[in-house]
Amino acid sequence: MSLFKLKGTLNSRAKIILTFLGFGILFFIWFGLTFGKNPIIAGAILPNPWAVLLSFGEMYRENQLMTNITRSIGLNLAGYLEAVIIAIPFGFLIGLYPFFRGTFQRQVDALRFVPLTAVTGLFIIWFGINIGMKVHFLAFGIFIYLLPIVVQRIDEIDDVYYKTVYTLGASNWQVIKSVYIPAVIARLSDDIRVLTAISWTYIIIAESLGNQGGIGALIWRAGLRQGRSDKVFALLIIIILIGFLQDKLFLYLDKEFFPHKYQQSMHGEKLKKQNTIGLLLNYFWNTLLWVMLGGYLVLFLNELIGFLDTRILSEAFGGTVWVIHSLVFIVIIYRLRKLIVKRKLAV
Repeated sequence: MSLFKLKGTLNSRAKIILTFLGFGILFFIWFGLTFGKNPIIAGAILPNPWAVLLSFGEMYRENQLMTNITRSIGLNLAGYLEAVIIAIPFGFLIGLYPFFRGTFQRQVDALRFVPLTAVTGLFIIWFGINIGMKVHFLAFGIFIYLLPIVVQRIDEIDDVYYKTVYTLGASNWQVIKSVYIPAVIARLSDDIRVLTAISWTYIIIAESLGNQGGIGALIWRAGLRQGRSDKVFALLIIIILIGFLQDKLFLYLDKEFFPHKYQQSMHGEKLKKQNTIGLLLNYFWNTLLWVMLGGYLVLFLNELIGFLDTRILSEAFGGTVWVIHSLVFIVIIYRLRKLIVKRKLAV
């Protein structure tokens, strides 16, 4: 392995070492530029790392940091869900039927050039200033990028697949169900992961409107309005961490639902799972998932009955708590179905 070979590759150990090295270099540059009473860059422009660290505790005590984080996560998930539900059916209509392609293809392509910051006023006129407007605005921001991608993914499917199915006597619906839906959804999952970064950009715009909380509102109120760049940097770090965790979650779901995409690396993963540590880790993560689902069911019952002092989920996610309920119940149904199938195969 050569670190400076053109188009060379890195093993896993080198990747980890270089990742930490990269973070270390950036941190020391940041620290060097802001160190001392008379730093190279003033604290109002680039805050000291220590000041950013202290601002986390301050925002937790004074600015309801955790509630604002959960509000943004709920808004992100709600916008994503609405965009996906709308974009996929419309994308299939445009991608598969010449009438819809000829009628709407140009309009779909033109939507990508709409500056979303310019239409926020229209969304306020249409939907008001409540949380529903923000969900629709975020969904629209994701939709205009996702819809053309759905059409593109349909066009990328080789004609030989649906011709083969037609030869076997399949109907139009059977072709869509057995060829297009599995192939497009499998490819589309990677595109949805990429759009995560775009969704957080639009969340900041949406949450700066009104007073329903969220990281965007906190950046505006507790950061920019007060001239607290340390809080702004702290909140940006939180967004990066949430985005990183979301990306890992999407990758996990992708492997769970579309394992055929990772067949080349599956053999190595199976070998790892055969050892004791791998089996223990697998057991730990499965147990943790069921514990989290059990904890959610307790909180869900509290939403209905109110046996605790406060309805925690409603307080945390506000008007987007419905999407949390929807996604968790989908996960529960999927896990139970998978468990039943596994037991049937074992018998």
